[in-house]
Amino acid sequence: MTTTTLHATGPLSPDEAWRRYRLLDRWSEWAPQITGVDCDQRVLTAGARGVVRGPLGVRLPFTVETVDPATRSWSWTVTAGPVRLHLHHWVTDGPDGGTTTGLRTSGPAPVVLAYAPLAQWALNRLVS
Repeated sequence: MTTTTLHATGPLSPDEAWRRYRLLDRWSEWAPQITGVDCDQRVLTAGARGVVRGPLGVRLPFTVETVDPATRSWSWTVTAGPVRLHLHHWVTDGPDGGTTTGLRTSGPAPVVLAYAPLAQWALNRLVS
């Protein structure tokens, strides 16, 4: 198992960045690896289960583990066959205004390391 932690800071307000996480229909706006989300819940909810859709018909089941609106943080587990990734996201005030967001990803080293550049790109888009 390997864990990476990524951060991005941008001009978007923390409330708007949190809204982009909270509303599942908005994920594809900022995460280029997501083309859609199939889930009965349309708002980020602990215990929600669904499928995140990606390019080329990729479909990855997920479970939202925790959601804490007070700290603007949440975590989920995404699976691809026998591979499980645990992702923990958070949104804070940026050091000079705007937003800083973070992502800690844990899972098999080759998958976590291969995912990091795409995740960084998505985080940068989230706060822009």
